[in-house]
Amino acid sequence: MTWEKLPAVNPGYNPCLHCPDPLSVLAMDSIVAVGFGDAHLECDGRMILNGEDPKREEFLTVQECEELAAKDPDHDWRIVKFGPLHGEVYQRHGDAQWVCVERNEGFA
Repeated sequence: MTWEKLPAVNPGYNPCLHCPDPLSVLAMDSIVAVGFGDAHLECDGRMILNGEDPKREEFLTVQECEELAAKDPDHDWRIVKFGPLHGEVYQRHGDAQWVCVERNEGFA
């Protein structure tokens, strides 16, 4: 393994009444989008897929991210969500394991 596995954090509660509470581990059918802000998949700090891309016909899912990451697991794969009032970063810790490793206050 050429990357550092970060420790899991409790994502806490979400102060936005219109958004679901963040999860400690993402389900494969979870959506990688926040609606207003930024959500994307990155590998070693480089954006690979933009979950907020208006050209996409369907939302990006964690399953799609997992399929890409599973083909090249020796890298630091992360799903980043940065929305109003909250944000989370999920790191791939193994097969179908996307664990919350960072939380922030988002913007606004």
